[in-house]
Amino acid sequence: MDTQGAATTLLPGAGEEFRSWFAGRTRSTTCWVTRTPLGELPGWSIDGATGNLTHDSGRFFAIEGLHVRTSYGQIREWSQPIINQPEIGILGLLVKTVDGVAYGLVQAKMEPGNINTFQLSPTVQATRSNYTRVHRGSRTKYLEYFTEAGPGTVLADVLQSEQGSWFLRKRNRNMIVLVDESVAATDGHYWMPLAELRGLLRVDGLVNMDTRTVLSCMPPGFFTADRELPGSGPAPALIRSINGAGTPLHSAEAVLSWFTAAKSRYELAVRRVALRELPGWHHTPDEISHDDEKHFSIIGVSVRTDDREVSEWHQPLLYPSGKGIVAFVVKEIDGVAHLLVHARYQAGLLDAMEMGPTVQCNPGNYPDGAPAFLDYVRHAPADRVLYDTVLTEEGGRFYRSQNRYLLVDAGNDVPVEVPDEFCWVTAHQLSRLLRHGYYVNVEARSLLACLHSLW
Repeated sequence: MDTQGAATTLLPGAGEEFRSWFAGRTRSTTCWVTRTPLGELPGWSIDGATGNLTHDSGRFFAIEGLHVRTSYGQIREWSQPIINQPEIGILGLLVKTVDGVAYGLVQAKMEPGNINTFQLSPTVQATRSNYTRVHRGSRTKYLEYFTEAGPGTVLADVLQSEQGSWFLRKRNRNMIVLVDESVAATDGHYWMPLAELRGLLRVDGLVNMDTRTVLSCMPPGFFTADRELPGSGPAPALIRSINGAGTPLHSAEAVLSWFTAAKSRYELAVRRVALRELPGWHHTPDEISHDDEKHFSIIGVSVRTDDREVSEWHQPLLYPSGKGIVAFVVKEIDGVAHLLVHARYQAGLLDAMEMGPTVQCNPGNYPDGAPAFLDYVRHAPADRVLYDTVLTEEGGRFYRSQNRYLLVDAGNDVPVEVPDEFCWVTAHQLSRLLRHGYYVNVEARSLLACLHSLW
């Protein structure tokens, strides 16, 4: 499919200045993304022995095979393709305060897998191969604020995982740097109030995954200090959950003990195998796909644009088979909102298990038995749905990947007592865990960021 430019989204809650800037970026930039057979991607090679797909430079990433055995979940053994990208990238957001108002420096960034071409990205969103200029393109703007000692104050700096079902041990450095000096925005960047950015988390497909994960790492006090707080509705309990007010159901020590016990309860054995030998998957000149047309496929694209460090490139992308659902069930307990966290094994995670949302799945992959709480969040009454927005995943590796993100008020429908793999945790407790890597998965981090858009 070819695309040129991007339609400007109707942006409820956005200021006129932002609308004008974003529309100008979409009008002034041209982009074509064309499906290309995997065997015809310039700069990429299919290994004759393994079928693995690798870049000729030996950098960027590779598509390999994975075999998994586990005692966790409904399916105990399977094989799949996976993205192996061992290098650590930088996701960095510059922030500043002006007259008590917090601002973030975002960019309108084109990615080949984006449905709407342009999305709001952090100040810097770059793999190591990109920012070390393996592609021989232009330098990454503002990189020095995240790689060199400077006048800024580091508010967050932590390695976090990405999609553990699609990446093999992928990590990115999530950073937030507070600057006092005047930093000019280039044409592709824009200083916007964080309150306005939070509001745009309610717009389908606008704020990208990398921005969401960085925002989730923001110290809670900094993130809530610049807005008037409501005194009624669900917001007060949510604000107490975010700010650490009130008494949580479980202490921090009890949450960590629950999580450690969950990790110790199951076994997971992961082995890299030849891509061409995966049972249940077939190869055609155009793609690698599952025999049942479930899960995802691996496709190739060729890209031309005037908005990136290089104007033309070619790459494989992972193409999900359908729209997923990612949801937290929310329950007020003793005046404090709690999120129902699921201890979730994923084959590609560095430490095998992280805390995920209550529900995280593609319903089309479960025709014979829905995961716990899926039917509840899908069929919740409208007045129980606090947040419902379709957001996309990382467009640099995934093609048109969409999930419906939900926050659903449990009321009295879901008891305090829950199955062993679940635990009621406050937003503040999750935020404290985000000071460290590999506790909270990327889908849960996205929903934590979206929590701040509710008022």
